Amino acid sequence: MDDTFRRGPLLLLSGRANRPLAAEIGERIGKSPDGVTIRDFADGEIFVRIDRNARGRDVFIIQPTSAPAENMMELLLLIDAAKRASAARVTAVLPYFGYGRQDRKDQPRVAIGAKLAANLIVAAGADRVLSIDFHQHQIQGFFDIPVDHLYAAPVLTKYFRDLALDDLVVVAPDVGSAKMARGFAKRLGATFAIIDKRRPSANVAEVLNVVGEVDGKTCLLADDLVDTGGTLANAVYALKDRGAAAVYACATHALLSGKAVERLKESPLEELVVTNTIHVPDERRFSKLRLLSVADLLAKAIEHIHSNESVSQLFEIPTEN
Repeated sequence: MDDTFRRGPLLLLSGRANRPLAAEIGERIGKSPDGVTIRDFADGEIFVRIDRNARGRDVFIIQPTSAPAENMMELLLLIDAAKRASAARVTAVLPYFGYGRQDRKDQPRVAIGAKLAANLIVAAGADRVLSIDFHQHQIQGFFDIPVDHLYAAPVLTKYFRDLALDDLVVVAPDVGSAKMARGFAKRLGATFAIIDKRRPSANVAEVLNVVGEVDGKTCLLADDLVDTGGTLANAVYALKDRGAAAVYACATHALLSGKAVERLKESPLEELVVTNTIHVPDERRFSKLRLLSVADLLAKAIEHIHSNESVSQLFEIPTEN
C-alpha cells in the first residue's frame, strides 16, 4: 500500500537554531515542537534524542541551517534519529537554507557547498524539503527528493502596501536580485530600478551606477538576504546621493553578520524589514529593524503537505513578465 495511506499523525520537532519560530508554528498547528532532547557533550559533539513515538508518523523537523555549522549537523542527526525511529516520512523544514550562495563553481578548485549540503540532507534520510527563498531557484534541483519552495514576498509586500508609500520605486541592489525586486514592483504598483555594482572580493561591494529614476522618489531596496550589510548600506548612500527622498529596505533572511548592525544604524535608511526565518538575537536588533513572522506561511504549508493538498495553489508565487 502507498505510504500516503499508511502515514500516521503529524509530529512536529525542532532543533535549537530557531526555537521561537518553531514555537509560533506549533501554536498555529496545535502541535508542540518540544519533543526532542538535544545537548552538547564536553568535546562539542551533539546528542539528539526524539522523546516521542515517531513510528509511522509524518515528521516535520524545523531547523534553519544558518551559521554556526553545528546547526546543519544538528539537522542531520534529527533526520537520522527520526528515520531510525521508523517515521513514515521526514520533511526537513529549512526556513533558511545555508550554503545557498555556494551554488556554482565560479573559480578553480572551489566546492559547490549548496549541492553538498543538499546531498547531506538527502543522505541523512529526508524524504522532502520545505524552504523559503533559496538564494537561487536552481537549488531546488540539487535535491533528489521533492522540494516545496515558498516565497516571503506576500508577507513583505503586504507590509509595504499597508504603509502606502508615495512615489515608490523598488530597487534591486544588484543584478542577482532583479527578478525578486521586479516582482515586488509589480505587486506594489511601483516603478523599478537597479543598481550596477561590482564585487572586488567576498563581502565587499562597490556601486557603479543606478539605472532608473530615483530622484525625489521613495525607494525600496529588495533582496533575499542581508549579510554584512555592505551592499545594502552602499546602495542606500548611492540612492540618497542621487536624490531619493527616503530609502526603505526589505529582505527575507537577516544574517546580520560582522558589522552589519553598525553599518545599517549609521546609514540614512528609514527602515529595514526582514522576516524571522533566522533567529535575530536581542543584541542584533536595532530601532530601524522590523521583524515580520513567516510562521503562518510555514504552518499552512506543513498542514497542506501533511494532508496531501496542493502547496502551489495555496501561496502567491512570484511571476515575471
